[in-house]
Amino acid sequence: MRAWLLVSLIALAGCTSLTVNDGARVHVVQRGDTLYKIAWQHRLDQTQLARWNGLRNPNLIYVGQRLRLTAPPLARTPAGQPSDRGQRSAPRPTAQPSTTTPQPPAQPPILPPPRWQWPTDGRVISTFGARSGIASGIGIGGRVGQSVRAAAPGRVVYAGSGLIGYGQLVIIMHNDTYLSAYGHNSRLLVTQGQDVSRGQQIAAMGLGPEREPRLHFEIRRNGVPVDPLQMLDARR
Repeated sequence: MRAWLLVSLIALAGCTSLTVNDGARVHVVQRGDTLYKIAWQHRLDQTQLARWNGLRNPNLIYVGQRLRLTAPPLARTPAGQPSDRGQRSAPRPTAQPSTTTPQPPAQPPILPPPRWQWPTDGRVISTFGARSGIASGIGIGGRVGQSVRAAAPGRVVYAGSGLIGYGQLVIIMHNDTYLSAYGHNSRLLVTQGQDVSRGQQIAAMGLGPEREPRLHFEIRRNGVPVDPLQMLDARR
């Protein structure tokens, strides 16, 4: 019996992936997996991942299903063949392989970013790409329990502690292009599926690496992490 799963955006340690005959990497869906979680884990765009696997409803996958993590081979269409009209008496040439035209896979559109605001008060203590903290975002220092706010309006697509290294985590989808994530919280104040407004408190700051109070803040564009400092307004 298929175990249908709701959308979430967490990553799961110990995922199962393998390589198939055409060289593509695939993920074998495990209990607790969702399409958005798999896309987040592999830094892929969820819409593109659904397209690669021919999923009409990207919210529904089932245990044991194999999802390819790379684009399928380029689609090919036969090129037009010259007409033999008026040459019926001439011998037909030996058949040659038909010429094909590669069709590149469609790329997801990039929608405009929302208007971002800082998710909490405090100084930046780890930068994007740094060796300390989680390199896919920034760390903002503060005190345990201080307010963590939604950086832009959107919908909560995950709220929980299922991603190792992030602690209690909130992930918000702002549009089909942009997501933001808020990790190392001591308490979550929103639930999955909830709509939130810009500046709304969504969590309370907790302890990050080395038991230091901090918020991990991350922005992803079509599944790829981008530097939040390039998106946020300058500090006051």
